Amino acid sequence: MFPRPPPRSCDTFVALPPAAAGGRVVFGKNSDRPADEVQEVVHFPAAAHPPGAALECTYIKIDQVEKTHAVVLSRPSWLWGAEMGANEHGVCIGNEAVWGREEICDDEALLGMDLVRLGLERADTAEKALAVIVDLLEKYGQGGNCMESHMVFTYHNSFLIADRKEAWVLETSGKYWAAEKVEGGVRNISNQLSITTKIDREHPELKEYAKSKGWWDGEKEFDFAATYSYVNTARMTTSRGRYCEGYKLLNKHKGSITSEIMMQILRDKESGINMEGGFMTTGSMVSVLPQQPNLPCIHFFTGTPDPARSVFKPFIFVPNITQLLKTSSPTFGHDDPVKKQPRFQNKPDRRHELYKKHESAAVVMETIEGQGKEMLKEIQELEKQKISEMESILQNACFDVNQVVNLFSQCVEEELKIYS
Repeated sequence: MFPRPPPRSCDTFVALPPAAAGGRVVFGKNSDRPADEVQEVVHFPAAAHPPGAALECTYIKIDQVEKTHAVVLSRPSWLWGAEMGANEHGVCIGNEAVWGREEICDDEALLGMDLVRLGLERADTAEKALAVIVDLLEKYGQGGNCMESHMVFTYHNSFLIADRKEAWVLETSGKYWAAEKVEGGVRNISNQLSITTKIDREHPELKEYAKSKGWWDGEKEFDFAATYSYVNTARMTTSRGRYCEGYKLLNKHKGSITSEIMMQILRDKESGINMEGGFMTTGSMVSVLPQQPNLPCIHFFTGTPDPARSVFKPFIFVPNITQLLKTSSPTFGHDDPVKKQPRFQNKPDRRHELYKKHESAAVVMETIEGQGKEMLKEIQELEKQKISEMESILQNACFDVNQVVNLFSQCVEEELKIYS
């Protein structure tokens, strides 16, 4: 069986000290999705749930847990899960579509994006999030249409999971999986299996299953990516693919990676990391995770396509954050075409207010040279100002909770003023 040619999409990055500056962990992700798909930025507070409660994910119901953590998510607005996000404990997760030898099941189960949100809601460390995801994978499986369309688009998933102290890569093939603890300061994942012989956790039947399929002879050193996919792992960091280009960009800045450097990497068009076309970068995220527990983690989200002409807006977890209205898409309840059978018979307008204004502004930036340049300069200055304010918080270890509670929403308002 020959591999299907997958769309080229998504990159996730992490830099740990000493590769990251200031003794911090820096996480970043571009979410590359169908160009007309709206990505929203939403916040859900911590919650308690009654015993025996059920949770409705994108396609299936699963058992709810007694307590869920507060999360901030950047997600395709038609589904329950998320492409990327963070929780109140400083755990960050991003996922990627991956393909390999194992046939992909089209049956509806948990989407990789559901697993991202579930890991964030249920775990207070990266290592625990890894355990949550693999347990759910074993119990419920992964599968279902990953696009808001009657055309079926399915894939397996890889995940990059980070917290204030460490990071893990988790890669899956059906129910089988391998995990690698990140060493050496930097790591990235793209749309291919990338764990080779350094396997720190694995599905108990991972190797036996590969032997039964004739993918591994049981004698040579076990290489997960080479065994479970069609990747030539000897050439992964030298070929001209996006995984390789991301690897080179991380290593180019090793020792001095900051939030600004990570944003610069996510904006890189020459490498294909900032994607354009039918699949494009529809949302981006950068997080700064200080190792000192008294300092807040800071999470930046665009909520709009193309990071090269978007603003990374800061978010800090504090009590009583109100709903992020200007980046939240309309909801349609039981009338949503995603909820009805057969699914995806039509597409409602899911654009939130920031998306609409940014869409109009992008046309100005593309077509009206003088006005477009001025607008781009203003949003870049707004972002620099916010990064400087966040750096001041991290340096001085103090901030006004009453101001921070509306930090993200206030920045959205400032961005909207520029567009209008």
